[in-house]
Amino acid sequence: MLDEIAEEIPEEFYRDLNGGIILMPETKRHRGAVRSIAGNLFILGEYHNDRKGMGGLGRYIAIYYGSFVRLYSHLSPDGQKAELRRTLIHEFTHHIESLAGERGLEIKDAQKLEEYKRNNNIF
Repeated sequence: MLDEIAEEIPEEFYRDLNGGIILMPETKRHRGAVRSIAGNLFILGEYHNDRKGMGGLGRYIAIYYGSFVRLYSHLSPDGQKAELRRTLIHEFTHHIESLAGERGLEIKDAQKLEEYKRNNNIF
């Protein structure tokens, strides 16, 4: 499913994504989710920009299969695919912004997390 979606992404979006897209088997919880009402705040995907020359993998997108199973196993295959597509496009947006020296989506994500914490009394 991930391969099918990745093939839909225009080739230009892959520029400098030298680590590609990695499907990780684990379930990843948000670090602020431990021991709180947000214990089910899972990370579906992450964009990484590790310094390749410093032993890092370079620029890559990690997708967490276990997190998708925890959150979306109740959906139809089409629903699961739609959530996976949404997540992959979100992470590609981080990549494109990083190439342009922008952080708009990163800031928006942080604001949404703070709003979630406020609404759920998480400090």
